[in-house]
Order: sequence, then structure tokens, then C-alpha cells
Amino acid sequence: MESLLIIRLSSLGDIIHTLPALSVLRQNFPATRIYWATQRAGKEILDLVPGINEIIVWQENHLVEGLKIRDKKIEVAIDFQGLLKSAFLAFISGAKRRLGFHRQNLKEPLARLFYTEMLQAMNEFDHHVIYKNMKLLELIGLKTEWEPAFLNFPLAIPEAIKERVKTKLTEADLADNKPLVVFNVGASWPTKRLPAPFWIEVIKTVKKELNHAFHFCLLWGNQEELNLAYKIQLQAGVPSLPFLTIKEVIALISLTFLLVSGDTFALQVASALNIPVVGLFGPTSPVRNGPFRSHDVIIYGSVDCSPCYRRRCSRPFCWEAISPQMVTSAIINSLKNHG
Repeated sequence: MESLLIIRLSSLGDIIHTLPALSVLRQNFPATRIYWATQRAGKEILDLVPGINEIIVWQENHLVEGLKIRDKKIEVAIDFQGLLKSAFLAFISGAKRRLGFHRQNLKEPLARLFYTEMLQAMNEFDHHVIYKNMKLLELIGLKTEWEPAFLNFPLAIPEAIKERVKTKLTEADLADNKPLVVFNVGASWPTKRLPAPFWIEVIKTVKKELNHAFHFCLLWGNQEELNLAYKIQLQAGVPSLPFLTIKEVIALISLTFLLVSGDTFALQVASALNIPVVGLFGPTSPVRNGPFRSHDVIIYGSVDCSPCYRRRCSRPFCWEAISPQMVTSAIINSLKNHG
């Protein structure tokens, strides 16, 4: 096989979850030209990934850009996204073999019309999404290992980016020898965000117990998350980090002692970099999306309606099932165990 196309356009956390499959492909096909089609934000991650011959930035509904992929003479296209647009991109790439998930495991089942081969159906919530991605490689004859010890996330963070982040930490008075604990209070879905009072109680209690041993800070992304971080900062007395690019977030997490986060890109990066995590899960499944290292802690608001994967909810019973005391205890125990 001379050329292969990986299609994983978004989201950022799912791109991280596809990296072990890329690693297996590169190990088994060292001479193959591997292309990865993604959207612009995804390129920020893939720029840090060795083993990709070319990153193709594809903007939604840009047919002309998609047709240009035909010049690459792709032989096999693997759609890890499972949407109509990603399956269509596999089709217009000109690849004779177009691999995708079973229709029961597709976000948009009509995507199957553009595949030449599909994986057998599986229960989405019995396995981690990384397992699902690795299984897709069986269609080209590769037997893969899901066990965390066998997973490789090829992320190479340039020292220049790390130094830039260290400078920002210094400016925020977070740069002495104390280890850094990051509270990621943001999330792309409203249902994945815990309210400010919850975070304030958790952080105040953790600070009271361990304030002199660690630095604590707040990570955020967009303006809405920044507003949430400011509310927490004012009452919990911990600084909000300045705006960080996607590459800088990855570098920050590589320098972090412990990350406390919901089901977000930051959590997926920490898991990839083997950084300990306290993961908070409500509307999504920790089995499917959660951290997987032995040193990680998962707190799951398991109720009758979870996981629902809804982006909006008028009454989040799953979060109400998690108390600040549960999270505080998990953080303190994790810090003491690793500290």
C-alpha cells in the first residue's frame, strides 16, 4: 500500500483518541504515505504528531478542496468520524477501499453508503472509543492491542512551546518548585460544565488542606468559560491562566502534576501524556470516553438517564449525584498518593 488517508475532522478529544491507530498504521506500513484530513483546529494537534506525511485541512462543504485530494492517489481511506461529510470525503478522495464503522455505530447511519467495507457492529458503551478506532484497523488485516500499556500517542511537544508556557506561568506567579494542579472548568458542551459554586467549594477545601504544597490554577477556553473562571477565581482565590493556544494547552498539561477535569480535550491530552487525572463524568460514559491509566480517578454521576450525550439539559440529575465532597476527597487522596 503506497498511500492511505485517515479522516478524523473533529473534535479535538477524538483526534487524540485516534492517535494510537495512526501509530499502529505507521509501525506496520513504514513506507506508506499517510495523509490525515482534518479541520483547521485539528491541525493544531496534528502539527505535533510525527509520522504523518501531510495534513490536509478540509473545510466543511468545500467540494473543490475535497476533489484536490484525488491528486494524492489514495488507495485506502479510513473514516474514523462516521458522519456523512467524512464518509463523502472518503468517497471523493478516489480511494478504491473506503473503510468505516457498522451503521449501528455511525453518528449518521447514511454514511455507510459511501463505504466499501464496514466493521461488525459493537456495543458503543462496552468499550473505550480508542478500542473502537483500533478495531477498525482489522479491516486491513491488523490485529491490535487495546490495553493501555500497548497504546502509543505520538505527540512531540517542541521545547519552544513549553518555554512559552513556562513564561506565562511565571507571569502568573506559578513558576517556583511547587507542582501544578490544574482545574479545567471549561467544556464545549454546556452539559459538561459544572457550576461555579461547585468548583469554589472543591477548590477552597483542597487549598485549605494542601495549599502550601501545590500551585492551583484554572484552565479555560472561550469567553463563556473565561466568565466562569473569573467567578471561581474571585471566590476561591486561585488564578486563571491567560489564553492558551491548543498547542500551549498540550504543553501546559505535559508540565502538570494533576488535572481535574470533565470529559474534555484537556482530559484526553492528560491521558495521552500519562498525566494523572481526576475525571468528572455526567452526561457521557467514562467507559467510552474516560481516562484509562491505573493512577486515574473517575467520578461518575450514574443515574437512570446517564449517559445521555445531550448537549443541553434542564435538570442535570447526573451532576446532582456528585457532591463537592466526593471530588475533594478524590483530589486530596490522589495528590497524597502521588506526592
